Amino acid sequence: MRLYQGDGPNSYRVRIFMAEKGIEVPMVRIDFAKREHRAPEFLKLNSLGQIPVLELDDGTAITESIAICRYLEELYPQPPLFGHDAPSRGKVEMWNRRMEQQISATIGNVALHSDPFFKERHTQVPAFAEAQRAAVPQKWAWLDNELADGRPFIAGEFFSTADIIGMVASWLGDVFGMPIPDGVDNVHRWDKAMRARPSWKA
Repeated sequence: MRLYQGDGPNSYRVRIFMAEKGIEVPMVRIDFAKREHRAPEFLKLNSLGQIPVLELDDGTAITESIAICRYLEELYPQPPLFGHDAPSRGKVEMWNRRMEQQISATIGNVALHSDPFFKERHTQVPAFAEAQRAAVPQKWAWLDNELADGRPFIAGEFFSTADIIGMVASWLGDVFGMPIPDGVDNVHRWDKAMRARPSWKA
């Protein structure tokens, strides 16, 4: 199998996941600036023209970062990054959704509706971008309150895909000028630990 990926946050999620698992697969870099994502051959893999895409040996294509990670989890179950039993898997799924909807999507919406890179791919609403930008500190404050119990990871006592979603959200915030704000010490504690992981540099 091989992974079609690039510089964006969804590709980064999969690379972190693979690094945490110690998985190595051949990678094909897709250059959006050269519109390689719109090439007919690539659109056969993903009609939406998005990355990442995991192409299996039989030609099957799996898209969407978390779906790719779930597939890889089945092949390489250790260490478990979606939980190790029914309760922990439920909590990871809950926190995956929370981190995606509350934090990652908020930061992503600012980029989608303000950055010139997305102008031709997306109908931008600048006022929405500014409203989302204003909401980012509130989202981190919410997470800070959740982490006030002192747990080391988003979903509890173990590293999971919820932390990966958060890591990429933190990175994306840096890229687009929305770093984690001051005053959320629990989030900064967690973020410092995540940036110290070797997978941060995946």
